[in-house]
Amino acid sequence: MKKTGLNGGDIFRSVLVLMLFLSAATGVGLVFRSIGFNVVNVVIVYILSVLLTARFTRGYAYGIVASLAATVTFNFFFTEPHYSLSVNDPSNFITFAVMTVTAVITSALTSKVKQSASMAQEKEAETIALFRLTNRLTDAGSLEDIADIASNAVSELLGCNARLLRSDGNGKQQDSSLPQNDVRGLLPPETDGEKKKSRSLKQSPREPADGCHEMPVRSRDALHGVLCIPKNVRMNDSQTRLIHSMMESTAMAMDRLRSVQDRIKATEAATQERYRGNLLRAISHDLRTPLASIMGMAEMLANMPPEDDPRHSLAEDIYKETNWLHSLVQNILNLTRLRDGAMNLSRQMVPVEEVVGGAVNHVGRLTGREIIVEAPDEVLFAPMDAGLIEQVLVNLLDNAVKHTPPWEEIRISVRRDDEKRFARILVSDRGSGILTEDLPNIFQMFYTASARRSDASRGMGLGLTICAAIVEAHGGTIQARNRADGHGAEFEFTLPLEEKHEPETK
Repeated sequence: MKKTGLNGGDIFRSVLVLMLFLSAATGVGLVFRSIGFNVVNVVIVYILSVLLTARFTRGYAYGIVASLAATVTFNFFFTEPHYSLSVNDPSNFITFAVMTVTAVITSALTSKVKQSASMAQEKEAETIALFRLTNRLTDAGSLEDIADIASNAVSELLGCNARLLRSDGNGKQQDSSLPQNDVRGLLPPETDGEKKKSRSLKQSPREPADGCHEMPVRSRDALHGVLCIPKNVRMNDSQTRLIHSMMESTAMAMDRLRSVQDRIKATEAATQERYRGNLLRAISHDLRTPLASIMGMAEMLANMPPEDDPRHSLAEDIYKETNWLHSLVQNILNLTRLRDGAMNLSRQMVPVEEVVGGAVNHVGRLTGREIIVEAPDEVLFAPMDAGLIEQVLVNLLDNAVKHTPPWEEIRISVRRDDEKRFARILVSDRGSGILTEDLPNIFQMFYTASARRSDASRGMGLGLTICAAIVEAHGGTIQARNRADGHGAEFEFTLPLEEKHEPETK
């Protein structure tokens, strides 16, 4: 409900209107009496004056005062004895009561209709203002345009120079069009850190010491800025409510624009990732064949001279380096296929111990390291692509060999979990372990935890990423941690023991 808010001038004007209509009604009544009209006609004239008083004044009070004044004036001028407040005929009291009640009801109804019409006009003005603002916000192409449109709309509504200062989401002012000392302190202290999210948009504007009303512009998840209105501007409830609605529309427009920008960035990132994947895949395809030929020739050359011949060690070095490069190319190719969904898993029920044995033999043959294997008495069958799971084990074992001294143990164990739904495969070593800050990023692409250590073995940071992608494609999980029983690291992954089938659709 809108407050009355009458000042001295409004009160004087209203009293003058009341006296004018009562005087006019009295004059008309005296004319009617001189002509010989019935006194009932004079009562109607007074009721009309009360109705007109209620129409041209604000609030119910003047209509009620006019009703009582009309009754007293009617008694003074038109009931015997004339020009006296005395009443000779008791039946006149009924006339006075009916006249007063009728005048009060008429005045109240008139004031109510007037108030309803005023509220309807205010609602219409609010709707038009919001409609215009929404249309302008729809055409905005940047956050700066939205801030300017909202500032101009509020300025037109209040007849002042209002500004919307955008925020970067952390309570920092982003509007570079104003000097920094002009906007200092405009963001309220409650907007620092998590406190920003606790303030409601439905609050009234604050009046800070720097001379501006502050109104936050926020959505559910973010603070977009602060609307600054000059302190000398006085807003009524209707204007405050309308500005709140306008700031809600502005916040939604900023949210919508940011969502569009985020979607465009995501599309561009996906496109770049696709181009990068295609490039890596093409390079990998082109390198695999010559690398395989170099490996074959290096192995053949290594078998030709005796072991004490320098050419033997040279050929072995060529073979090892080429084998490392071939593994890197294969990892890149597999990773791009997995990320693009181009690699189809050929799942078959395979004994887990058989795949583990193949990986252990492969790594042992290439590195000459002894690997301890622990397996349960029962044979665990799991639906898997045996070649890919063996590659996971080879990558984990190769990683353990690189970081474990020759005299320390490397162990791989297989067991069924407590719920008998997964096979758990654990690869553990006695190396230097994993730095705490590296653990969250250990499976990210091209992340090498050992890059900051001078004694680290070389790597491209793809092996563990490949492992995570393959295990997740099989419906399992993988994690890394440091050993609790001493130095070293542990990598554990799971494989479902039963293949999940989708229900058939009839």
